[in-house]
Amino acid sequence: MRILTGIQPSGIPHIGNYFGMLQPTVELQKEGEVFVFIADYHSLTTSPDPKDLRERVINVALDILASGLDPEKTVFYRQSDLPQVCELTWILNCLTTVGLLERAHSYKDKIAKGFVPNNGLLSYPVLMASDILLFNANVVPVGKDQKQHLEITRDIAIRFNNIYGEILTVPEERIKDATAVVPGVDGQKMSKSYNNTIPLFGTQKAIRKTVMNIVTDCKGLEDPKDPENCNVVTLYKLFADEAQVRDMEEKYRAGNYGYGHAKQALFEAMWEYFEPFRKRREELAANMDYVHQVLKNGKEKAGEIADQTMTKVRKAVGLR
Repeated sequence: MRILTGIQPSGIPHIGNYFGMLQPTVELQKEGEVFVFIADYHSLTTSPDPKDLRERVINVALDILASGLDPEKTVFYRQSDLPQVCELTWILNCLTTVGLLERAHSYKDKIAKGFVPNNGLLSYPVLMASDILLFNANVVPVGKDQKQHLEITRDIAIRFNNIYGEILTVPEERIKDATAVVPGVDGQKMSKSYNNTIPLFGTQKAIRKTVMNIVTDCKGLEDPKDPENCNVVTLYKLFADEAQVRDMEEKYRAGNYGYGHAKQALFEAMWEYFEPFRKRREELAANMDYVHQVLKNGKEKAGEIADQTMTKVRKAVGLR
């Protein structure tokens, strides 16, 4: 079984990235052949500063490796190191209707939030399809917000195969329902686009400040509170065991337990949980030659498979 997933270098990775992509990917290393890429082409839809983009790519590489990715078990590479991605994207674009892309929830949501509707933003799902289909991935771990994009990938693959023969593998989704949507500090899905994230790495002071800014209702210290509809409790469940969660829920219902107390408990649980990751990241940052070699090795392994796929695709569509 071949598994593929990617992450954009669009900013500092947050705990939503970890539970939505990084943790499931590390777990999947036990199940099959895993491909993980840094999606720097995708990040161009928002026109990042070139210097910032280069720095973010390296930081994301450090973050992913620190989170437990094993380059001996996983093909880890930079998307832009593979020109085959863009070639396949163009070929698939010529088979994809504009109407299909305009129906994408993510596209409509970003336009509603003021993003410039450039063609890259519109055809984002086709580039995502190329990322997946280039490697004949069987399984793609996605969050609920990316489910429709995976369905578009399947539609594109089926259409291609119907026209040219069974060349591309139609992938299956894998969604980790319990943590597919991690709430941000404002209660919306945690996303860099919404500027509501809690960083995976950072100083103790900065992360604590962010946690303390999580939005809650206006109930006072003495008032009983509803743990079922509180972002603090939802996040706490990601880091605490059942007994700890039950204890916090009981304190909520009893009253005389403020949101500040709950946020402090969340911060302490979160800080302890990621302590081994912070230590590993410091070690990697002190050995950048190793990080660059990992990406180079990944480029070579991924490139071999991409060439095999493109040889079949070019022949099928009549190129060269």
